[in-house]
Amino acid sequence: MNTDLILKNIAKHISLTEEEKLYFLSLLKELTFKNKQYITQEGAICKHVTFINTGCCRTFNIDNNGFEHILNFASQDYWVGDLYSIITKKPGVFFIQAMEKTEVLQIAKSDLDNLYLKIPKFERMFRILTENAYVDTQNRVMEGLGLTASERYDIFTKKYSGIIHLLPQKQIALYLGVTPEFFSRMKKKSNS
Repeated sequence: MNTDLILKNIAKHISLTEEEKLYFLSLLKELTFKNKQYITQEGAICKHVTFINTGCCRTFNIDNNGFEHILNFASQDYWVGDLYSIITKKPGVFFIQAMEKTEVLQIAKSDLDNLYLKIPKFERMFRILTENAYVDTQNRVMEGLGLTASERYDIFTKKYSGIIHLLPQKQIALYLGVTPEFFSRMKKKSNS
């Protein structure tokens, strides 16, 4: 199990003793998802928090009219999960899907709760991650309410500069909330 990246990620927030590292690592499960395979699905209770070691995934939902709405993309060194489902223990509202072969490390919510009790500084770390996710989601809502598609694309290219080359244009269009045709015209216009 390759744990270097997750330990570096944790070290950005908290310091661990060797004993604490070993205990944390003992709770992790290593999984590999194929392209288009679901890490979690809408309607299922999300019972894990997932760390992406390699690969890329997207978090999205499908509305009552069958249209996809992408909340975000996540790549290496990023945590994902359906926070609503994890916190409420109710069926999830999002699909999280691998967009290429994606290797992850997962920790069960029940193990995470025990980790908080045994090593309380992990609760601080995950609080910070949750706060950052909340701010990110709030920014997405405000972008959708007040910015043009072109302005949203400019923000998108900065935010996802490391993986934009991996993403199909259709997926970018869905993230921006426009049709693929509109996105293609917008992109062509901005390049001329």
